[in-house]
Amino acid sequence: MNRLPGFLLVLVAISVQAEPDAQVQAVQMPAWLQRGENQVPLRVGSELRNGDMLITGANARIYVHTADGSTVKLGENATLKLEGLSQQSAEQSLFSALLNVAKGAFRFTTSSLAKLKARAVTVKVAGATVGIRGTDVWGKDGSDQGVVCLIEGKISVIGADNSDFVMDQPLSFYKMPKDAAPLPVAPVDPEQLKKWAAETEIAQPASQTGGVWKVDLLTLPNQSSALAAYDQWRAAGYDVRMLPVANEGNWAYTLRIVQLPSRAEAQKLAEQLKGILGAENPSASR
Repeated sequence: MNRLPGFLLVLVAISVQAEPDAQVQAVQMPAWLQRGENQVPLRVGSELRNGDMLITGANARIYVHTADGSTVKLGENATLKLEGLSQQSAEQSLFSALLNVAKGAFRFTTSSLAKLKARAVTVKVAGATVGIRGTDVWGKDGSDQGVVCLIEGKISVIGADNSDFVMDQPLSFYKMPKDAAPLPVAPVDPEQLKKWAAETEIAQPASQTGGVWKVDLLTLPNQSSALAAYDQWRAAGYDVRMLPVANEGNWAYTLRIVQLPSRAEAQKLAEQLKGILGAENPSASR
């Protein structure tokens, strides 16, 4: 009996299951991962789980790749909790997720190749519940109002006032003032859309999947001082690494940020971090 087809099916099933539900693709620091009682700097490549909370600081951005081929983008001073992550593959693979945006701006966007994949993604933002099946949508829970903007595709919405409706006109938005009734869906001005989109796009140096450049922040002469600096940087939301280096017959310790995608970005990050937390002369290298 030829058992090869069955064996190949098992391999395919294993490969499908091995795909992470959600994985960090890029981080413009500072940013943190809150998992249970532990809060650590968010690291590129980290596989995310149900209950994980992503937090960004000032001028920060995060890109998360999901198993259906979509990208979740998070802007500065934002909080996103991941729930309901699952992959089902009975007859057709189905990716499910509940994205709870507690504050800040987000964008859920699906590449052209991934649009054929099945998904059941729900986003909660500013009191609204948005059902996504394959689309490009931007939203924000701001201090004065909430916004849901449909860039492409179709979404179902349960509004902040419990109204139930469908948005199927691209380049339209739904606004929810904090102290007033939600406004009717209306076309979005192209210039306004550009401003909103910029809030979730990485435009500064960021660690990214596949990046090979690095920034050495500072080198300290002993382990205790290096550990103290390491803890400071990590508490501030920077995913630093600590490496021992030979120094005139003794060991010193260098704090480093890795996975920058280019020399230009590494050099720019070194300039941005100069003078912060003891980093007097950061340097970029490959």
